[in-house]
Amino acid sequence: MKVLISADMEGATGVTWPADVEPGTEQWQRCRTMFTSDVNGAIAGLFEGGADEVLVNEAHATMRNLLLEQLDERATMITGRHKALTMVEGIQSGDVDGVVFLGYHAGAGAEGVLAHTYLPNSITGVWVDGEPASEGRLNALVAAEYGTPVILVTGDDRACADAVTYAPLARTVAVKDYVSRYAARCRPPARTFEDVRAEAKAAAALALRHEPATGRGPYTVEIEVDATQLADFAGMVPTVERVAERRVRYTAATAHDLIRCFKAVTTLISNGIENHYG
Repeated sequence: MKVLISADMEGATGVTWPADVEPGTEQWQRCRTMFTSDVNGAIAGLFEGGADEVLVNEAHATMRNLLLEQLDERATMITGRHKALTMVEGIQSGDVDGVVFLGYHAGAGAEGVLAHTYLPNSITGVWVDGEPASEGRLNALVAAEYGTPVILVTGDDRACADAVTYAPLARTVAVKDYVSRYAARCRPPARTFEDVRAEAKAAAALALRHEPATGRGPYTVEIEVDATQLADFAGMVPTVERVAERRVRYTAATAHDLIRCFKAVTTLISNGIENHYG
């Protein structure tokens, strides 16, 4: 049994504020330890549940946040940018039996601690075939296309509620409860380690590859941004059309193409943000 852990940071234990996840800050250094603890809890539980191999893919920002020197030595980790399937890199090997979305969060436009979809504030909404799309929903579509079920989702309580909409069979662990975008009712890392470990152990029973979900496309993706020039930048990507002042749309034949185009769009959008004007 091989399990992939896609590890994001906004939904990790103790994280409530942008500086908690911004590489180079004092708070980021502190929160890296709690983030690594969450991942280690998942690794421990997966092996207790029968996993033979656990691969961790760093999925936050620079993708250099987890402390390798503190990682459970039974696992291996993909760290650094850039990667073909970004947050679920490694799933395309075709031998992953289950995927864990660890440290995930609610999507752009939704309530949740540090809720966003790829870009913190500049993207105000993402929809796939008319349904609001968090990072979890986008990555679940990719996982399904490779025959890999989502078996566990951790994050705040809003991220867990979101998971029910795209992975209803997955187990969930809320490591904190939403109070506001920048506040949460948090559990200490010693407690969340055990909570994640227990649920990961149970989730291992769900790690069973199925037939790849081919033929589900095409997918129509709409992205809304907070400034008109960002829509201009997004429209530079072939197949992406501007459909309103602050909204673009594209159609992808597969989830693989969907996520790669989405990455290209968000990369260009991030280069169009005016830091001095928000």
